[in-house]
Amino acid sequence: MTSILKVDQLQDSGGNAILTSDGAGSITTSSALNTAITNAGFITSGGITEADLWRLTTNITVNTDPISANLERVDDTSFAKIGTGMSVSSGVWTFPSTGLYQVGHNTSITGTTGDTVGFALSATQDNGSNWDDLCNAYQGGSGVSGDNGSSVSNFSFVNVTDTSNVKVKFYVYSITAGSRVNSSTDTNFTSFFFIRLGDSQ
Repeated sequence: MTSILKVDQLQDSGGNAILTSDGAGSITTSSALNTAITNAGFITSGGITEADLWRLTTNITVNTDPISANLERVDDTSFAKIGTGMSVSSGVWTFPSTGLYQVGHNTSITGTTGDTVGFALSATQDNGSNWDDLCNAYQGGSGVSGDNGSSVSNFSFVNVTDTSNVKVKFYVYSITAGSRVNSSTDTNFTSFFFIRLGDSQ
């Protein structure tokens, strides 16, 4: 034996609507119920709330720590960021909100014979008092002859629990005369990306 209960609306003890049916298969839930479900962990609010992309506009030809000049947010007509976006001062990047971020770079390097050009991402948890290298990428080496160009990339996750203290920087090392990190104001030869994946952990 089966039983069917047909109602237009379920209400709480105070007479407030919790679920409302339109009779055609659609149900509207109250904001209070939505909040309760979300807080219980059945539904996570969502999507990416921060995504930003910057680029280098002038070549780097010497060791530079941090990369602090000739940076611009990508300004192509097809570009858009999500959220507030990053800010940078003296080469130190500040996050717009707490969260777990994917941070990385795509870098174009031209190296001369025997030169190993390195590009690194570093993070601090105490507003710059101490830095920790998160990842390194490099081009070239002793076996390379002549000028050689290549693209290198790397990324890491950064757990931003405090926007005042957790920051990142990029730097170039082991670069000698004739080598360079390539740049452009019109396209992304060397770029820096920041994507908030979720809440801080």
